[in-house]
Amino acid sequence: MRVHLSTWALLLAPVFALSAQSGKPVARVNGAVLTDRDLLREMYTIFPYARVHNGFPKPMEADIRNGALKMIVFEELVYQEAERRKMTVPPAKLDRAVADFRKQFSTEREFQQYLKTELDGSQPQLRAKVRRSLLIDRMLKLEVADKALVSLAEARAYYDKNPDRFRMPESFALQTISVVPPPNSTPEQLKEAAQRAAVALHQAKLTHSYQDFGLLAEKISEDDYRVNMGDHHAVERNLLPPPVLRAVLGMQDGQVSGLIQVDQVYTIVRLNGHVPAGMKPFAEVKDSLRKQMERDKTERLRSSLDKRLRAKAEVEEL
Repeated sequence: MRVHLSTWALLLAPVFALSAQSGKPVARVNGAVLTDRDLLREMYTIFPYARVHNGFPKPMEADIRNGALKMIVFEELVYQEAERRKMTVPPAKLDRAVADFRKQFSTEREFQQYLKTELDGSQPQLRAKVRRSLLIDRMLKLEVADKALVSLAEARAYYDKNPDRFRMPESFALQTISVVPPPNSTPEQLKEAAQRAAVALHQAKLTHSYQDFGLLAEKISEDDYRVNMGDHHAVERNLLPPPVLRAVLGMQDGQVSGLIQVDQVYTIVRLNGHVPAGMKPFAEVKDSLRKQMERDKTERLRSSLDKRLRAKAEVEEL
């Protein structure tokens, strides 16, 4: 359950105290007043790092405030719709939710301070706030979460209708060891680099596994990939320099190339895998595809619900 009544109550006391002293209206939703305290809570939900940053970053503050205002108005509209539909919360569920909320506080004193500052010390007001939160969650589950579920058949239909999204270009999984001469190298420096490259090649040819080659790359390679065992992972064919592409096209998995010169850099390649162009299998993408489709559907449903509720409401942002 998202606890809509200030999980940030345990944040810095000065911020909480300032909000408690204000209570200035920032919006009215069918007559219900939302205050700057409601707004500030939501701003902390959107940007919880404000505590460690001593406030909201100035370049982001206006956007955070605007997003928070839209959210608290939306939640109030959802709550009012739940009340209009006469939705209920079972007493046992409400009791559990109140108990769970109290557990957020490390001490009884902190909880009582929250109750006094935020709710005039009223336990009934606390129960009303928790009930409101549960009704919002129930409405959103009914109108958004449940409707956003995507079946395996729906995901398969999307996969079949959008083949371009799942095409894989030809790629090569490879590791490299490189010898890189200094910029504007003298003939002597280029000769010395060639000698180092020959030694590196001899050592690379003695390796027999990904691990062996990777450890050698970390030790002697001079390119940026040395910190990752020389691993470039999968590189698309069109991104490989022509000399490297010519070399890997004639190699078998696990094979180490000879010296490959790209401009003035000497490179040794270990081919770990060659993936031909083709389609990603549905079995490989089905889980991530369903999650993405559900995220997209959730956003559409929330937006649609917001528009429907606003269309028949009186919303005034102050």
